[in-house]
Amino acid sequence: MNIQWYPGHMAKTKRLIKENLSLVDIVIEILDARAPISSRNPDIDEMIEHKARLVVLNKADLSDPIINKQWKNFFNTHYSNGILINSMMGQGIDEIIKKIEKMMKDKLEYLAHRGRKNKPIRCMIIGIPNVGKSTFINRIVGKTSVKTGNKPGITKGKQWIRINEKIELLDTPGILWPKFDDQNIGLRLGWIGSIKDEILDQEQLAFHLLTFLTQNYGDLIKRRYKINNLSKGTLEIFNEIALKRGFIIKGGELDYQRTAEMILDEFRKGKIGKISLERPDKT
Repeated sequence: MNIQWYPGHMAKTKRLIKENLSLVDIVIEILDARAPISSRNPDIDEMIEHKARLVVLNKADLSDPIINKQWKNFFNTHYSNGILINSMMGQGIDEIIKKIEKMMKDKLEYLAHRGRKNKPIRCMIIGIPNVGKSTFINRIVGKTSVKTGNKPGITKGKQWIRINEKIELLDTPGILWPKFDDQNIGLRLGWIGSIKDEILDQEQLAFHLLTFLTQNYGDLIKRRYKINNLSKGTLEIFNEIALKRGFIIKGGELDYQRTAEMILDEFRKGKIGKISLERPDKT
């Protein structure tokens, strides 16, 4: 599959980030814990330059717990910080607030010494589409402040949100980069829902996902879909899943589209199990 998606508003978002960077103290980069490398925009380093950064691995409840620990160690080693969170349930949110205050402690003390007391810490939220930025903000604020959804591209413009008397957040739309040189990255972004399903061949996408899962999480596939033999090949497994779920259309043919949508949906919602698509020792 040749997967590319870079709608016009993303180029505008890139300019927005650069124009507002001087207004913030910290950049909070939200990644998907299931695919931290693929969900990391390679243009971000250049865009934010030397601005302080906090790396947040969201949706950690959907990814492999063992590999989560490896990723946290990876980001703590390479970027001095890396926090695992589950925005839906609020796990890890308190740790983020404490980390922000710790990162800014020296600067705030310096400003207070200069007579600038009670200056709020300003943070910019960045990340690719559908990594859960809006859900994260709603959880950290404690109320519904921004629109959320399970489709990429919900946030269209910037907005400031106050967390408390100490911290303010600047939300920005999700931003990808113009070209995926590695199509494995495109596949993973398709699997986690960071690219609009409407522009993808979902049957191919689900077929590639099922191949990955049978090779790396075979026990989960066996348990979820009651498959006894994984050595028969992806197509036969795909067919067996369709039959077991009763996805049959007129004429007795298997409904591949419905089967594909179901596999992708169940992976994204964690119904198949806790799955990581990448691991640090293979980056």
